[in-house]
Amino acid sequence: MKKVFAINGSPRANGNTKFLLESFIKGAETNNADIKQYNANDLDIKNCTGCLRCNLIKKCSLRNDDWNKISTEILESDIIVFASPVYFHHFPAPVKTILDRFRSFIKVQITEESIKHTPWHEWNKDFVLILSMGSSDVIDAEPIIELFEYITDILGPNNKLHVITANRLAVNKLITMNQNELETLYKKLEIPVRLAKKDAEINSKTLTKAFDLAKNLSY
Repeated sequence: MKKVFAINGSPRANGNTKFLLESFIKGAETNNADIKQYNANDLDIKNCTGCLRCNLIKKCSLRNDDWNKISTEILESDIIVFASPVYFHHFPAPVKTILDRFRSFIKVQITEESIKHTPWHEWNKDFVLILSMGSSDVIDAEPIIELFEYITDILGPNNKLHVITANRLAVNKLITMNQNELETLYKKLEIPVRLAKKDAEINSKTLTKAFDLAKNLSY
């Protein structure tokens, strides 16, 4: 049985991220995966202070928050999912706070040329990024994707990164709307109405893509 750890980074109760992640979770459930799912906004995660004590004790020295619990679940998981909207080319702050605490998984050594990152144990996991954005161009999400390419690489050569992006999602539930609903909405948002048919098809396929990816990874 595969173990899945999933973070929903959206502050919106009915944001598009929710529906994308739900589709992924349903795909994992077809294989009876063991799923731990959290909303980043609901977690109590302190800010990394850069104290460097994790270099000595091989774990984060901060106490009395949710990190000890979720860090254990992250280490035990086969699949790690970060589903999030893209805000100003990056994650919302609560998601970035979680990622900053990933520092404790790695020994960081300052060298003459740069910084060397060595994980305490090499990981062999599937990382999944599910990113929704208002932009019509995936370039809006490139800083996040580049960051995860780096993270998955330094944590171990056997890690794999899978990316699903969903574009032109400006309002709640938009990814679930049919062509007629999109046409009405696009008129209000001053988005070309001719895009509604194509976008409805793409959105449906993206939800299916999330489902299928989870089904395949959790098999």
